[in-house]
This record gives sequence, structure tokens and C-alpha cells, in this order.
Amino acid sequence: MNRISKIIFSFTAFLLSVPAWAQQRFPKPEFETGYVQPATSQAPPRTLFLEYLDVFMLVAVLVVATWFVVKKRSRRGVLWTSVFALLYFGFYRQGCICSIGAIQNVTLAIFDPTYVLPFTALLFFVIPLVVTLFYGRTFCAAVCPLGAIQDLVAFRPIELPKWLQKVLGIIPYLYLALAVLYAATSSEFLICRYDPFVGIFRFDAEFQMLLLGGLFLLVGIFVARPYCRFFCPYGVLLGWMSTFSKKHMTITPSHCIQCKLCANSCPFGAIEEPVEEQGNRRSNVQRLMTYLFFIPLWIGIGGLAGSMMHVPLAKFNSTVYLAEQLVENPELKQDHEHIDARAFMQSGKSMDQLVTEAKKIRSQFYWGGWLVGGFLGLVIGLTLLKLSSHRNRYDYEPDKTNCLSCGRCMDYCPVKN
Repeated sequence: MNRISKIIFSFTAFLLSVPAWAQQRFPKPEFETGYVQPATSQAPPRTLFLEYLDVFMLVAVLVVATWFVVKKRSRRGVLWTSVFALLYFGFYRQGCICSIGAIQNVTLAIFDPTYVLPFTALLFFVIPLVVTLFYGRTFCAAVCPLGAIQDLVAFRPIELPKWLQKVLGIIPYLYLALAVLYAATSSEFLICRYDPFVGIFRFDAEFQMLLLGGLFLLVGIFVARPYCRFFCPYGVLLGWMSTFSKKHMTITPSHCIQCKLCANSCPFGAIEEPVEEQGNRRSNVQRLMTYLFFIPLWIGIGGLAGSMMHVPLAKFNSTVYLAEQLVENPELKQDHEHIDARAFMQSGKSMDQLVTEAKKIRSQFYWGGWLVGGFLGLVIGLTLLKLSSHRNRYDYEPDKTNCLSCGRCMDYCPVKN
């Protein structure tokens, strides 16, 4: 408990103790109904010990998962570790605290000096990234409950066409950019609100979210881990870290015999096949320079498009939305059924203050739209650049960026020593 919390607690206790010694000025009312006012109770806060227990469990499960992937090379070990993670982080901890949602906490702490970032949330955000930087995406393999629940239903996975995977692969970058934008403007925790599985973990999902989670699991039977591959914003960060990992899992512990069993077993299309440089070197370099030259153009186009979308994007902010409603429909000020309008009228603010605040927030979305669009333009430009470049590869290798380290390819590989 910090100093401010202690002061608030002491002041509250003082106010509650006043009736004990204050003089009774009016007689107590008598109720003929026999109704007895129930005692007010408050749920105790989660103790600091249990919060750090979650961090300890995160580290422990990460260590075990990494050991099974990198050292033991056991798909079965990875699978049972993911089951434990699903039971603990998913159903017991009800999907919270979550490394994916921690993106928003970290962003809000950066842009809002009044927000105090819980240290455990920071650890949940940083620790998987650090481990991934050295050993690949073992967090995705067996620690993330969202990935685990999808992995358990992947009964008949099929591999999607490469072009479709590339197109759908843009969505996580957009989701990440929007989540950061809404958190930075204190508008919404987008990831938490639209988490398709947290309602299942808590057994209290609204019908729409339950339907969304069920749809992801249904699609996951045939398209392995659809949320992880085509929506997860944290997966973008993990992919960046995994690209530079030095001790990433390998398909075979020895020489590759080109049997293709690993490529056939991977439901994520994350196995890179042997390839030789195509065409002459000069034409390849010219094509590469052409795509590199157009990257600033993609960034500019994306930034312009993003800035033009700032008005509809800003409507998700409650202040902007309320200001627009009251300006267009002034009669709402007198509508006692409209909770937001009634709360505003009781706040003592004037309409000019509300409109000024909404304009300031909309300006933030304008510049944020530039950054979001420019970021997506950069992603598109780099994707095209990667498609145009070729590196000589003589064996089947995991794509470090997109490989989820699930261990299926290791299990199918006939080379064991």
C-alpha cells in the first residue's frame, strides 16, 4: 500500500468512526416492515504475495516449457505444460494477469503520468519478451492460456495458402497499433474488452463474446491457432524478439535428410523450405532497391489514410462521443435516463469545457492516426521487401518470426540423434 492509499484509508476510517462518538440529534427511524439492513462487505484485495506468486509461476512455466522445447525436444512435454498453464493462468487466474493485456498498462503508464503501473504487470510484459529474445516463442508454445486452449482443439488443421497468411498477418499489426493508440489516449483497453476467451475462463461471458470465443475455437479445429496467428498483438512483439534468438528450437538435432515430414506436420506454415537464389544477382539487387525505395511512400500513404480516419476513431473515446451527442441533441441534457448526460450535468462542467476537451482528444487521434497509418505502411513495405529477397537455404528450417515452438516438427522428424 503506497502513501496515498494509506492516507485515504486513514481518512475513510476516521469518517466511519465519527458516528460512534457523535451526539444523536434525531431519533432513529422505525420501519414496520421488519427489514434489516445487511452489513456492508467489501471483497479483500489480492495480496501482494499472491501477485508475485503469479510471477513466480510465469517464470517457472517458462523455464519448463523452454527446457522441453530446446533441451528435451519433447512435444508431449510441451503439450502437458500448456494444459497446466491453461488451468492455472486461464481458469484459475481467469485470464488475468495477462501478458497480452499488459501492453495497454505499459502504454498508459508511458503517456499518463498519473497512472501507476503495477510492477507485476510490467514483469508479465517484459519476462516473456526477454526469454523469447534468447530461446524463441516458448511462451506461445506452452505458457499463454489463449494459445493453449486453441492448440487443444486443433484436431484437423490445414495449411492456408501463403498469400492468404501474408494478408491476414497484417491484422495483428493493426490491432497492436490501435490498442496502443486507445490506451495512450486513455480511451479504452481494447485488448481486454475484445478478448475472445476471457469470458470462457470466467464463465460469465456475454452472449456476443461467448459466440466470438466459440467461433475462434470452431475455426481452430481446421485453422490452427487463428487468434495467435492473425490477431494477437503481443505475438507481433514476440515475433520481433524471436527473430534475433540465438538458441531457437531446431527441427532436427543432426543433419536434415530432406524428408519433408516437418513441413507437412506444421499447421502454421512456419517451416521454410530449401531454396536457392533465383535469377542473377544484379536483377535481385535492383528489385530489392526498388522495394526499399518505395517504403517511405508506403509510410506516407498509410499516415495520410490514418489521419483521415481520426474522426471515426475518436468516437470510441467516451468524452468525444458524449460531446458529439450533446452538441447534436441538446435535449439529452434534460434526459434523466441518459446516464452519461446526467453524470456530465452533475459534474459542474460547462459545454464549452466539454467541447474543448473533446477537440484536444480528437487532435491526439489525428496525430495518432498518422502514426498508426505510417506504422502499417512500414509493415506493408517491409513485407514486400522480404518477399522480394531470397536467402540460400539448404535445409528445412523454422521461420523464427512466425514459429510458435510447438514441437510438432521435432516429433515428426525421423532423425533423433
